[in-house]
Amino acid sequence: MKRSISRRGFLKAAAAASTVYSILPSSVLGANERVNMACVGVGHRGGSLAQTICKKETTNVVALCDVDMGNKHTQKCIEVFGGAEKFQDFRKMFDKVGKDIDAITVGTPDHSHFPICMLGMSLGKHVYVEKPLAHTFQECELLMKAEKKYGVQCQMGNQGHSSNSYFQFRDWVKAGLITGVTHIDAHFNSKRRWYKWGDLDKFVKEPMPKTMDWDTWLAGRKERPYSEYLHHGNWRGWFEFGNGALGDWGAHILDNLHQFLELGLPERITLLNRGGVKKHVYPLSSTIKFDFPARGKGMPAMDLVWYEGLDNLPPRPKGLSAKRKFGSKGKIIYAKDAVFMGGSKSSTLRYVPEERNKEMAASGKLPVLPRGFSDHYQNFVLACKGEEKTRSPFSVAAPLSQLFVLAVIAQRLGEGALEFDIKTKQITNNPVANAMLKGPKPRKGWEQFYKL
Repeated sequence: MKRSISRRGFLKAAAAASTVYSILPSSVLGANERVNMACVGVGHRGGSLAQTICKKETTNVVALCDVDMGNKHTQKCIEVFGGAEKFQDFRKMFDKVGKDIDAITVGTPDHSHFPICMLGMSLGKHVYVEKPLAHTFQECELLMKAEKKYGVQCQMGNQGHSSNSYFQFRDWVKAGLITGVTHIDAHFNSKRRWYKWGDLDKFVKEPMPKTMDWDTWLAGRKERPYSEYLHHGNWRGWFEFGNGALGDWGAHILDNLHQFLELGLPERITLLNRGGVKKHVYPLSSTIKFDFPARGKGMPAMDLVWYEGLDNLPPRPKGLSAKRKFGSKGKIIYAKDAVFMGGSKSSTLRYVPEERNKEMAASGKLPVLPRGFSDHYQNFVLACKGEEKTRSPFSVAAPLSQLFVLAVIAQRLGEGALEFDIKTKQITNNPVANAMLKGPKPRKGWEQFYKL
């Protein structure tokens, strides 16, 4: 390591959090006070996140942090929040201005979500982090425990979880319209960055920009050469740094059904199909089946099949009009007395066949959707002020993200069914797969983040 995890020391800070920083979150913010924000990752999606969540009337941006603050992809965010202090290393940021920060946004690659969130929470900071929550099963588990330990407000960035689709699914389950679900097909069939890489399946060394702090970008992962096949979003296609298509879009497609059908974790994960297999890069297509046990409350045992790849579509449901084409992403839910189709994010469900939507609307049985609710970003800011609770806290987002991680393990190994013990949270029939739940050993100096 070129530097310590924190100048004050992560473990010392974590211990102090329970006695000092834990009193700082929302309880001390008045209704009219603005939330002091620090934004970690301010280029591309991270920059868009920062500019969307940080409104002048509700927040005050005190710090911007990015490993490449000198690159043009960060400049727009810097121009918008020119008065904020600027850092390349999140650890130095917390050292210098931590006392001035109420909350942070994290818009960095999947593999670096964990250390940033853990350090922030240990210092009593509220956290908004992009999806998926983290890169490994263990990281998700620790983040969920840290949220409870430090008593901060946390939100994962699946925006549809604060939209009409969220309230519709919640209320239709309560009203008994979505009940007795036994099977779900979900799919994502858009182009991915790594589909264009041909036979590339090795780490390519390229000249590093003079403004880049590559050591901090790597975070706890082992040394790799700088490459444009990793930076600027390309990391998503590599097993070592991203969670693939499912990690990218699963949180937008499966979030509501996962929470309100109380799916939790599966007892079996089966790779049914895998095309375009590579060692380091995600395959070109995958079909993965999850088996869930009965959960009570009229929720029988069920399975969910995930289809990804340009031409890897699920079967068409009976009664679907021949004129209606599948979108590039969505789900089909087979319930006891009905079949539903939906898309992603804010897209609401529709009955199949189409005629039944008119019948149900005329029947007066459809719950009226609420109006005037906060969006996902407002919800987080209001939660920081103690006025609302986040809708996608880590207690909800972690099990959902762990589902994605289990699928990634199946994609990497390609060895039939993985048996999962829900109580012990262990894969029982494959020692190699079970070791992957923990993920790679962190680089020297980064182990401290894993000591809750």
